Amino acid sequence: MEARPVRHSRCVMTEMVIPNDLNGLGNLLGGRLLHWMDLCAAISAQRHTNRVCVTAAVDFVEFRSPIRQGEIVVLESQVNRAFRTSMEVEVNVWAENPLTQTRRFCNRAFYTFVAVDETGRPVPIPPVQPETPEEQERYEQAARRRELRLLLSGRLPSEKARQLQASLTELAASASSSDEPNP
Repeated sequence: MEARPVRHSRCVMTEMVIPNDLNGLGNLLGGRLLHWMDLCAAISAQRHTNRVCVTAAVDFVEFRSPIRQGEIVVLESQVNRAFRTSMEVEVNVWAENPLTQTRRFCNRAFYTFVAVDETGRPVPIPPVQPETPEEQERYEQAARRRELRLLLSGRLPSEKARQLQASLTELAASASSSDEPNP
């Protein structure tokens, strides 16, 4: 199967926050944002595979900044790495204030999607071909996050989590050689 570049899977969506989208504090409901993020990620997954894809997991959701009524939500996603039948899709979210023309980073999450056939069974998918240093870094980080997901779900014995062990060893070495405490 021929590898596909990350740019092939990119998706950018925009939504406006209206009163029906708000919680009791006047901020965008977290569930509504997760719904929009899932849609954006699904488009990226389907663009990469040319198949129907289903959400298998959502990890490392970060809610950094509330999004208010009237702001424009910009969601951007891309496939970071493809495995045999699954792939990691990163979704980043910004809020734009149309009156001040300012933009701030608000949220990030990593979705795992699985490509399926007409009967709902997983099917092999094309690999990702990173083209930039940033894409290569995301590609490598995706393998570590996958190991962590598999380890935490009990589907990977701890002795087989080689990349994760190497990352932890590297982190421990850098922490012990530094005079400053870790934040």
